Amino acid sequence: MTMPTPTPAQEQLVRITGRALARAGLATAYGHCSLRLDAEHFLVCAPRPMGLLTPQDAGTVVSVNAPLPEGVLGEVRIHQQVYQRRADVNGICRFFPPHVMALAAMKLTPSARHGFSSYFYPQVPRWEHTALVRNEAAAEGVVDTLGNAPAVVVSVNGAVTVADSIQKALVLAWFLEDAGRVENAVRAAGHADTQVFNTQQEAQERATWNGGIVERMWDYLTHNDPEISSHVKP
Repeated sequence: MTMPTPTPAQEQLVRITGRALARAGLATAYGHCSLRLDAEHFLVCAPRPMGLLTPQDAGTVVSVNAPLPEGVLGEVRIHQQVYQRRADVNGICRFFPPHVMALAAMKLTPSARHGFSSYFYPQVPRWEHTALVRNEAAAEGVVDTLGNAPAVVVSVNGAVTVADSIQKALVLAWFLEDAGRVENAVRAAGHADTQVFNTQQEAQERATWNGGIVERMWDYLTHNDPEISSHVKP
């Protein structure tokens, strides 16, 4: 099967997203992000700390249904499984949000307690196993746990967000960590039983994407990126 060639704009978009995750404190030496190219392929960032990605760091095109190419990080299997099962997903972020990881250490995930956490109503699902996801069975299990949700906490090993664009997956990553911050604060104050959204409809009404929600947060998270001034939409 012939592999598609990413456009320069697609390569840039993946690098900009990776650097934004690092700049927001959501990725240090670990993590990765990807962009769907077509039904059978996606572009994943270069296997190095995302905050260190340079304009010369090309990503790797990965087949959804074939073994990972040499040099691609093992947990990119999660991306493969998501793209196989979720035709609605065009972008994925794999990252390590500190507040969410603190909750995971207590076997908890954020609940919908404020505006940004309403996107994950009623709460974020959690993959139970503590090992890194480096085989097919584990990747399948993570994506089984994800289901149709926009995010999954990968036990004590960070989280994954998925969306119909990589820009929205980045925004959801930031929202998820803020949800973790609020969850920890609420629990520290002894109000774990407080419910903010009484129904799914209430949460859905708040979890809107209208009004430039993605665009404004994208601009905030990518401000002063070295490639943003030259970026052309794919």
